[in-house]
Amino acid sequence: MHYFVTGATGFIGKRLVKKLLERKGAVVHFLIRKESEGKVADLRSYWGVTAARAVPVFGDLTAKKLGVSADASKALKGKIDHFYHLAAVYDLEADADSQIAVNVDGTRNTVDFAKAIGVGHFHHVSSIAAAGLYEGVFREDMFDEAEGLDHPYFMTKHESEKIVRQESKLPWTVYRPAAVVGDSSTGEMDKIDGPYYFFKLIQRLRQILPPWMPSVGLEGGRINIVPVDFVVDALDHISHQKRSGGACFHLVDPMGYRVGDVLDILSKAAHAPKMNLFVNAALMGFIPKSVKKGLMALAPVRRVYKAIMQDLGLPEDMMTFVNYPTRFDCRETLAALKGSGIACPNFKDYAWRLWDYWERHLDPDLHIDRSLKGTVAGKVVLVTGGSSGIGLAAAHKFAEAGAVTIICGRDQDKLDEACAEAKDKGYQFIAYPADIADMADADRFVKLLIDNHGGVDFLINNAGRSIRRAIEGSYDRFHDFERTMQLNYFGCLRVTMGLLPGMVAKRKGHVVNISSIGVLTNAPRFSAYVASKAALDAWTRCASSEFADQGISFTTINMPLVRTPMIAPTQIYKNVPTLAPEEAADMIAQACIFKPVRIATRLGVTGQVLHAFVPRVAQIVMNTSFRMFPDSSAAKGEKGAKPQLSAEAVAMQQMMRGIHF
Repeated sequence: MHYFVTGATGFIGKRLVKKLLERKGAVVHFLIRKESEGKVADLRSYWGVTAARAVPVFGDLTAKKLGVSADASKALKGKIDHFYHLAAVYDLEADADSQIAVNVDGTRNTVDFAKAIGVGHFHHVSSIAAAGLYEGVFREDMFDEAEGLDHPYFMTKHESEKIVRQESKLPWTVYRPAAVVGDSSTGEMDKIDGPYYFFKLIQRLRQILPPWMPSVGLEGGRINIVPVDFVVDALDHISHQKRSGGACFHLVDPMGYRVGDVLDILSKAAHAPKMNLFVNAALMGFIPKSVKKGLMALAPVRRVYKAIMQDLGLPEDMMTFVNYPTRFDCRETLAALKGSGIACPNFKDYAWRLWDYWERHLDPDLHIDRSLKGTVAGKVVLVTGGSSGIGLAAAHKFAEAGAVTIICGRDQDKLDEACAEAKDKGYQFIAYPADIADMADADRFVKLLIDNHGGVDFLINNAGRSIRRAIEGSYDRFHDFERTMQLNYFGCLRVTMGLLPGMVAKRKGHVVNISSIGVLTNAPRFSAYVASKAALDAWTRCASSEFADQGISFTTINMPLVRTPMIAPTQIYKNVPTLAPEEAADMIAQACIFKPVRIATRLGVTGQVLHAFVPRVAQIVMNTSFRMFPDSSAAKGEKGAKPQLSAEAVAMQQMMRGIHF
């Protein structure tokens, strides 16, 4: 038996050829481009056959009669028993022109070639997309009834099938597979398509929420999913049954699932939160198409929609198919497969294999360098306040990762010590003395950076001052508020705004602002410090909106309490659970790698939520903690006094790790 296959290198075609070659004496001729000749040896190895049984035919789907040479065509004439046409664009995101060139024009070229060499039977692998967005049940004997063919994928699948039906003079059979996913036994898949687009969203939910947390899912239309092994087995079995031609078979799951059910099954497979509540996407159907079209004509709406879909990892057209209205009758297929033992497996039984394979092999993050070295190597990184504490720990990470690491501080001796420490570890810092609370000195420093380094790629605004003193103890210390604001807000802005023009010119740059968990929890006794950091947070939100389209991003880190020299004067912090500077540096590294808008601990976010939804309760909680903890001896102007903490205060310290008291 001799076969000819187009698309033999594709996901389905490669497996179909292997299946065909399992038949005794089978020889498969397969179309391949001349420039892909190097793949032939690997294909034969995968199929486990010699050159005599897997014969390449060089040509091009987009050329007349596939561009096969006259000699090759003559050698094939009258020799091919079954011709399988699988080559096509199976991608919702492909542009219309490429889909027309391959799916429509390519099918016409294939039909002409098959006719020219006189094949016995022409098998066209179409798709359920040929039905368009038909409302109701689409039978295997239906074709012209298709509707909603506006999308190029639907249109080209319908048109290619029409060419076979109307222009082929040979006996033909059409097969319409549903959305094809990986192998039900191994999970193997070659690309992200169809339901796989939702995998990243599910993974993100798993990272944010515990698996027992109920979540909201999207209920939509029905989606039909079949594993590739079922498609290949069914195609092989049905195509070898004797028939005159003109039949169509739906290679679908007789059950079918709603979109919400599929998402829930995949969530369980991923150990992500179970979707207990579903929002019916059909609710959006009440909006007239003219209104939707008008909204999407607005540039801000288009941009927001595009950003949301990109952030979720979904194609922009995906929402068009969420309310997919078509169900597929497959009684002819079931009859043809009766007694063969071939049946579509239950999606619930193999979904975990799909997830496991995707997470091990297809997850886009696997192919992105998420290391700090991959992010900052060779880049210029400035860490203000880099001579001690968090800044020094972060500087070590950047220098070790290969960044041109610049640190600044007011104390030359500390800068020298930091540089010596770096040298001992096998790398170096570039240190500049600078007092960024002094506007003139900040300007001098910025000019120095531009002249010597051409600006910076990453700016870590770490330098800061904290004052722990109750407001009632600050009536005659207004300068506490002034000096804190001068460094934490004005100094930070002076450096940032001095370096921003250079980032804008290069259309790239990232700014990390070290804020405080106190901004989220509104910590008592830190009014001067929290107010200065809150001002910086607000400025950052404004700036990030202005520079979002210029390649410049900002991350605010609401840092919990870290054991640094800054908190040393407060004696009660000696036994408080705090972060080590190295842990804080890890947060800064993550900010540079992933560039999130904000990094905060769960405790900090909880405090923010409390203040947003139950502000009176939040005030009572914070007031209780305020009265529970005394002012430090430094704040009182006392020396040597050791604060006495109650058992309740000690317990609260342990429970609320990282919060300023």
